[in-house]
Amino acid sequence: MHAVSKEQPQTFGALMLSSLRRAFFSIALASGGINILALTGSFFMLQVYDRVIPSRSLPTLFGLAVIVATLFLFQGALELLRSMLLARIGMALDERLNHKIFRALLLLPTQKQTSDDGLQSLRDLEQIRTFMSGNGSAALFDLPWMPFYLLLCFLFHVWIGITALSGAILLIGITVLAETLSRRPALEASKASATRLGFAQAARRNWEAAISMGFAGRLTAKWTGMNDDYLRHQSVVGTTVGALTITAKMARMMLQSAVLAVGAILVIRQQATGGIIIASSILVTRALAPVELAIGQWKGFVTARQGWKRLSGLLDAVPSARHSLDLPAPTSELSVENITLTAPGGRDLILRNVSFKVKAGTVLGVIGPSASGKSSLARALTGLWPVVIGSVRLDKAALSQWDINKLGQHIGYLPQDVGLLEGSIAENISRFDSDMIAEEIIGAAKAAGVYDMIVKLPDGFDTIIGEGGSGLSAGQRQRIALARALYGDPFLVVLDEPNSNLDAEGETSLTAALNGVRARGGIAVVIAHRPSALAAADTVMIVAAGQLQAFGAKKDVLGLPPKPVGSAALLTASGDVR
Repeated sequence: MHAVSKEQPQTFGALMLSSLRRAFFSIALASGGINILALTGSFFMLQVYDRVIPSRSLPTLFGLAVIVATLFLFQGALELLRSMLLARIGMALDERLNHKIFRALLLLPTQKQTSDDGLQSLRDLEQIRTFMSGNGSAALFDLPWMPFYLLLCFLFHVWIGITALSGAILLIGITVLAETLSRRPALEASKASATRLGFAQAARRNWEAAISMGFAGRLTAKWTGMNDDYLRHQSVVGTTVGALTITAKMARMMLQSAVLAVGAILVIRQQATGGIIIASSILVTRALAPVELAIGQWKGFVTARQGWKRLSGLLDAVPSARHSLDLPAPTSELSVENITLTAPGGRDLILRNVSFKVKAGTVLGVIGPSASGKSSLARALTGLWPVVIGSVRLDKAALSQWDINKLGQHIGYLPQDVGLLEGSIAENISRFDSDMIAEEIIGAAKAAGVYDMIVKLPDGFDTIIGEGGSGLSAGQRQRIALARALYGDPFLVVLDEPNSNLDAEGETSLTAALNGVRARGGIAVVIAHRPSALAAADTVMIVAAGQLQAFGAKKDVLGLPPKPVGSAALLTASGDVR
């Protein structure tokens, strides 16, 4: 509905940098203090072996112990502070992005078609937050201090430095190998996970058909195959990272022993002291510990990085929220000007060069054969699908000029696939308005002819319905969704197959609701296959093969009097509209 912002990637990156820059700087300072204080153990051992033992001075040992204990307390406090800051960054990241991601999750189908279950973005945010709050991100802040430790090793003795540098190069090589070997399997595992979860959700939605028609077992077999594929990729990632983690651990232990051996040789040759042997061993271990930890956490790092990339693409694909000038409520007309339409992300034309105009107080019936573009037209009229060419206007203003939430207040939409959300009937009718007004909810229910049905339920309007409207019949769901479309007396009401699940009483209520829209000066667009849905229509449009075939008064287009005389007459005049 809105043009994609070309500045979205910059906006996304700038948002993260500007909101978290100070926190990252604080973590960098804390990491600096931690890594400097981490030298405490090495220098304590150096002083004990080179000063305390030769001098046999207990006061010196006691003084050193007090100093070391104080420094360790400071180090512990800084590590606690860093851990808390990392957790806060993860929480802040979630707080700043969760509403944007959820909004993007809802709007993404208007921009392109997706193959996953639609919830991958929420899982990505959770994985990023978990990684940021864990040890993996702390290791990344410690890695830049490795050259500092290596420099100290060289200051102890050049051969100790060379030994430590060789070990560092080996561990860095293992890290690069972990990145190379785990990248593709991790990506495949992520795709397989999204595919299997999407299939599981689809199977759950179709459980009645699967069980009643006996193909639940085949679905289970298909799920098992998809799950095995996912586990295979996960196993490759886990085995690769696990093997490299063990290799890194063994390399570090061997390096520590190598440093002790080199130190012993230097002591024998009187080129170093005994304290340097122990101190350098501890120093090398500290220098290489972040690398070993990073390798162990590499799977989480790769997952978080892939999730970050997907989130960036998601926020790039979905237009940012507009802060348009509030336009006055539409009151006079709906005009469609030469629109050409494709499915989001698709190339095949669904509608071509469609133009028409209806005034307030009109009920427009749209008929035509299946796959002619009727439901696509409904999505274009409500702004769900952006038009490729042309425009849809309410009172001369194109839909793209409206803020999406403000526009929704003037539109009522009943899709072909009726869906209700988990919550009370009142919440569903009021579109989950936090400031819902009882009179408006009751008015919408009465306008849809569903008031009596609702109050007969045990809890009336407070009846809790399950996800998708479970607990209600298909006809009840459709009539409650009709009340939702009429809530707030929207100017434009678009109904796609509104009588597909209705009985005779429901169709009578539907006709009354459409007459009510006309009486209050609104516009109703009814897309139908069954002629009874056109009882209230005064204008009819025929769509076939994605093009407008006829448009005008019902009696002129269908050759019928204002009130239909029966289904057979309509089908004879208009052809097979099923």
